[in-house]
Amino acid sequence: MKMKRGIAFFTAIVMAAATFAGCGSSQGTKEQTTKESTGTGTEQSKEQVKSEGGKKVFGATYMTMNNPFFVALNDGIKSVVEENGDKLITLDPALDQEKQISQIEDLITQGVDAIFLNPVDWKGIKPALDACKEAGIPVFNVDAPVYDEELVTSIIASDNYDAGVQCAKDMMKKLKSAKITVLEHPTAKSAIDRTQSFIDTIEGKSEYEIVAKQSSEGQLEQAMPVMENIIQAQPEINVVMALNDPTALGALAALQAAGRDKDVLLYGVDGSPDAKKMVKDGVLTATAAQSPIGIGTTAAQTAYAFLEGKTVEKNISVPVVLITKDNVDEYGTDGWQ
Repeated sequence: MKMKRGIAFFTAIVMAAATFAGCGSSQGTKEQTTKESTGTGTEQSKEQVKSEGGKKVFGATYMTMNNPFFVALNDGIKSVVEENGDKLITLDPALDQEKQISQIEDLITQGVDAIFLNPVDWKGIKPALDACKEAGIPVFNVDAPVYDEELVTSIIASDNYDAGVQCAKDMMKKLKSAKITVLEHPTAKSAIDRTQSFIDTIEGKSEYEIVAKQSSEGQLEQAMPVMENIIQAQPEINVVMALNDPTALGALAALQAAGRDKDVLLYGVDGSPDAKKMVKDGVLTATAAQSPIGIGTTAAQTAYAFLEGKTVEKNISVPVVLITKDNVDEYGTDGWQ
C-alpha cells in the first residue's frame, strides 16, 4: 500500500507539473506575461493602442490559464493574429468572474477591435457583454458558451454535449451495471453539457446509478481531494465521469492512492497529451477529444471575416472523437489534435 501511495504521489506531482508547464508553453511577449500575472491588463489609452501602425488589436480572456487546453486554444488564435501582423492581448482571470469583467472593461478602454471570450460563469459574464455591446466591440465566444447568446457575435465550441454521450455509450458497452461518480463544474456551460449529456444518456436505466456528483471547477488540484472524499463515502463506485482531463487526472491520483485505479472506469474530456498518454498506458479509460488549436484558429478566422464585413455563422460546432486504447495511436500522445 505504501508503494502504491508513493507511486500515486509521484504521478500526481508529474501531472501537476505538466499542467503548469503547459501554461508556460504559450510564448507570449513579456508585456503579455505581465498582463496575465496581474489580470488587469495595461493602462494604455485607446489612442495609444491604435497608434501601433494601424494594426488590429484583439483581447482574449479565458476562465483560467491553469489548463493547457486554454493555452493551446490561445496559441491557435495567436497564430492567425500574428500571421496578419496584428496583436493579441491575453488575460487570465484565474476563475474569478469579477476579475474577468474588469479585464474586459480594460480591453474596452483600450479600444480593441474584438474580444475572444471563454467565460468563468456563463451567466455572470453578462455585465461585460452589455458593456461590449454598448462600445460596439464584437465578442467571439470560444469553448464554453455564454447564457445570453444574443450578446456575442459567434460561438465557436466543441460539440460538448456529444462528448458526454460518447463516454456514456462506451461505459455501457463495457459494463452491464455501474455505480457512478460525476465530477462537474456547474458554472461553465461546456462542462454542464458534458456531464448532463452523460446523465441524459443513462437516464431510465436503473442499472446505472449516479451515487455522487461534486464540483472540482475543472482543476486537477481540486479534483484529487474531492475524489478522495468520495472514495471514502462511496467505496462501491466503479465509474468516474470527469468534466475534463485535468479533473480526470486528479481523480486518477486519488484512485491510485486508494488502490482503486484498476477496477474503476475513468473518463475525461479534452484529448490532452497527458490524458492520451494515460489512455495508452491503460490507466485512463477514454477521453472525448477536442481540438483547441482548431477552435482557436476558427475563432480568429471568423473574427477577421466579420471585421472585413462578411456574414459569419452564429454557432460553429467542432466535432469531438472518443480516444480509447484501441485508437490512441492514430492521434499520438505528443500534442493536441
